[in-house]
Amino acid sequence: MELEGKVCIVTGGASGIGRAVAALFARHGARVVIADANAEAAEVTAADLGAEAIRCNVAQEEDVMRVVDQTRQRHGRIDVLVNNAGYGFIGTVETIDGADWDRLMSVNLKGVFLCSKHVVPVMAAQGGGSIINTTSYTAQSAIANRAAYVASKGGVSALTRAMALDHVAQGIRVNAVAPGTVNSPYFDRIFNEAEDPAGLRAAYDARAAMGRMGRPDEIAEAFLFLASDRSRFATGSILTVDGGSSIGNHLVA
Repeated sequence: MELEGKVCIVTGGASGIGRAVAALFARHGARVVIADANAEAAEVTAADLGAEAIRCNVAQEEDVMRVVDQTRQRHGRIDVLVNNAGYGFIGTVETIDGADWDRLMSVNLKGVFLCSKHVVPVMAAQGGGSIINTTSYTAQSAIANRAAYVASKGGVSALTRAMALDHVAQGIRVNAVAPGTVNSPYFDRIFNEAEDPAGLRAAYDARAAMGRMGRPDEIAEAFLFLASDRSRFATGSILTVDGGSSIGNHLVA
């Protein structure tokens, strides 16, 4: 029960990695608040996990402020913030529409800024806390035809290190997890819509030196480590959990 009594907000917590993180945190004694733009999915997940759900578009400051205020009012503190909400799409700088670029950056990067901006004062007042951002192995090694996503995750990694320096004196640790490609509902939809689902899945499996996609529960363990006191000397760290996707020349588009 490594998070016994701790109050944890998980953005994008209704499915995929976020759901696995929320579930693992709850099993370790945390009081979990799932903040997700999909209110119905968030409610279902919260009911399954014995957690709370609050609808939140992390790109909208009013939504973020509501989540932080309601959590603080109900529980008196916020110990852990997991900035996990995000998405991606295909495209190069030549082909991406400017409005699509702006929307992705508003969620993937601005969302991390807004959630952290409003949680930091709460953590500082209580003597500290842990912020964990979801970046990506692609921020380190890149991948073809995902320019906006790679750029946003590069920004998240850099922001993680900057925040770690800015808030260490307030007792706030800021770290990030960099997952590889993870077998999740997001990718299930991509595979189901492909002309050759089996072939595309095999190509994604081949991205990792281990020869397979990761599982959400495997990634969640990294978040638990960074949320718990076991990582009390870690701040500004990027913990890569990608099955070896970033260590060779085997990457595929």
